[in-house]
Amino acid sequence: MKHYKSLSEMSRDNGFAPPENPLLSLVRCNNNCALGNRAFTTDFYMIGFKKIKSGEFLYGRTRYDHDAGSMSFVKPRQVIEFKNLELEEDGFLIFFHEDFLNGHPLFDGIKKYSFFDYDVNEALHLSAAEEKTIWELYDKIKTEYYNNQDEYSREIELGHIDSILKYAQRFYKRQFINRHEAIGNTVSRFNHVLLAYSEKNLLQEKGLPSVKYMAGELNLSPHYLSDLLKQETGKTAIELIHIYLVSEAKNLLKGSDNNIAETAYALGFDNLPYFSRLFKKQVGISPNQFKKRLMN
Repeated sequence: MKHYKSLSEMSRDNGFAPPENPLLSLVRCNNNCALGNRAFTTDFYMIGFKKIKSGEFLYGRTRYDHDAGSMSFVKPRQVIEFKNLELEEDGFLIFFHEDFLNGHPLFDGIKKYSFFDYDVNEALHLSAAEEKTIWELYDKIKTEYYNNQDEYSREIELGHIDSILKYAQRFYKRQFINRHEAIGNTVSRFNHVLLAYSEKNLLQEKGLPSVKYMAGELNLSPHYLSDLLKQETGKTAIELIHIYLVSEAKNLLKGSDNNIAETAYALGFDNLPYFSRLFKKQVGISPNQFKKRLMN
């Protein structure tokens, strides 16, 4: 699989104009935005706006949903593949090397944007007004990009990129709210998967269910699942897993003769101190104290 370390090499291989900046590249897509029909990885972040008429955009080997107006976000060393893309109208791609962020607040700030990790039916869908905002910011970057580069250029360009990411965060939250009914269904499905995992005795066989496992059962990425659940319940996926397990522990301690170690093992914990800390965090007292209160 091809791995691109430089924007110049990627541009050359795909017939794009050479980048004006070795660490930043803008690509305007006029009904076509081909990056070859092969999988590749890079050392770059990518922000894309595309209305796909036909073809596929694969991210992490998974088809990225692009019905209607959508934005996509790719981080370094993720597998990307564009297959026979044809666009309904103009779009753009912004590539920036991870080194472009060195020494800038966005080096750490970009890590908080979990949409760089989304991969299944999770593209950002924009309203007409939101599209206008993103295009205005792209045009500001383009103006600076094609201007004579000076000591202020990088700061200005990164400032506009940061604004795009902030707006994307806002638009994603709007998307979550607008899909409130679907989110509620996700919570129910999440709880159903947890219950099924327990009823199949997988807690004892395989241990605690991971967020990755839960997300896979729901055909979502782990970050997206946690964001959906956080929006609806105020809790992340791992917090909801812990709440479920502690609730099951309380039930076992009340309704069986199991001691603390047996209870922890039955719920998939192979580390008794970890179970005790988690229980105390949720309940306010240790499992031993809880058991003693029941006995009294």
